[in-house]
Amino acid sequence: MVSARAEPSGLIQTETLPDVARVWRGRAAGAMMTETVSRVFLLFVFALLGCATASPTTPPAMPSAEARPPVSSEPSRAPGAAALERGQALIARGEMAAAASALREAVRLQPDPIDARTSLGLALYALGDLDAAVEELRAALRRRPDAIEARLTLARVLVARQEWPAAREELERVLSAQPDRVDARYALGVVRYAQGDGAGAIDAYRRVLAVDPQQQDARYNLALVLKLARRDAEATPEFVAAAQGGHARAQYFAGTAYAAGLGVDRSLSSAIAWWFRAAEQGVPQADEALAQLRQVALGRGRGAAAERQAAEQAFADYRAAMWTDFPDLTATADDTIGAALLRQGRAAEAVAVLIREASALSQPAQRQLEALYEQGVDGLPARDPRILAYMKGAAAEGLRPPLR
Repeated sequence: MVSARAEPSGLIQTETLPDVARVWRGRAAGAMMTETVSRVFLLFVFALLGCATASPTTPPAMPSAEARPPVSSEPSRAPGAAALERGQALIARGEMAAAASALREAVRLQPDPIDARTSLGLALYALGDLDAAVEELRAALRRRPDAIEARLTLARVLVARQEWPAAREELERVLSAQPDRVDARYALGVVRYAQGDGAGAIDAYRRVLAVDPQQQDARYNLALVLKLARRDAEATPEFVAAAQGGHARAQYFAGTAYAAGLGVDRSLSSAIAWWFRAAEQGVPQADEALAQLRQVALGRGRGAAAERQAAEQAFADYRAAMWTDFPDLTATADDTIGAALLRQGRAAEAVAVLIREASALSQPAQRQLEALYEQGVDGLPARDPRILAYMKGAAAEGLRPPLR
């Protein structure tokens, strides 16, 4: 159901597997438009779905070696203190192998190396040596069972090893001591879902959001679990809220919900708007969704004329709505926003807008891009690589002749 892997920063990443597809598959039957949404969704599920990350506390940045007094000036420090500081500074810089070496020295030199073992466990976890990380962290906890950071780091390692019951036990002990610990609560949501406890996962993510409403990863994961529970009316508002917070994959799913009318009134123009935002953040499945819908709008499929007209109108509505982002410009018939920006000498800004307008099936915008590519304007030389990338993609979709 869910797999997890460690990241060098100590974050926990989750990946949902094909059970998501099973939930959605039955909802998308029928009209060609809905089939298109379903195919795009399934591509997304199997290729990339869900690498949502928590935002746990990371080791504080340490002062640079130059900023700290040399060891020789502090003869009263405990043995191994310098090695511990050096190791923690190396962790903060992401130099985990060097950090592990320094922290092993600190463990050897210190009589009660709780902090050194905890930091060493974190470094080994980031290096992927999970067995050694568990050994060091459990050694620290045997000496000091109330060492919260050691216990939380151990829980992360156990999640990476997919030892769900053990990870859950450690997380619950952390939360018993510190109930508002958001990173532990988030990880508990991951573990509960992996154990098939969907209700428990929902509760954990909601409690994260009660403490930190801006935790968009938790909101996105909450939406996914609600979707799997077939609770679209609850899931879609969470997708939309996370999307509004800038979460790229939530933007993709918000678009999909609007396209299929799942938990929200169906609106293809709203779907297009969210897919464009997701695509601009690098979600390839949003690009694929837009490409599929363009094919419908151009009548290159088996869909009925009404579906073609609906898709064509949705792109037109989206282009019209784009003007609201530029209140200083005056919309005129058959004008493009990009052309209006060019008239104001805002060439660099105009290119990105023209590409979006052309991608929303504006023929005038496409012609203007081709002219800009060949001729350039003041402030924008010819052969702009952004325009070239657009023209290659448009040619691949059959929106323009192949490049020569």
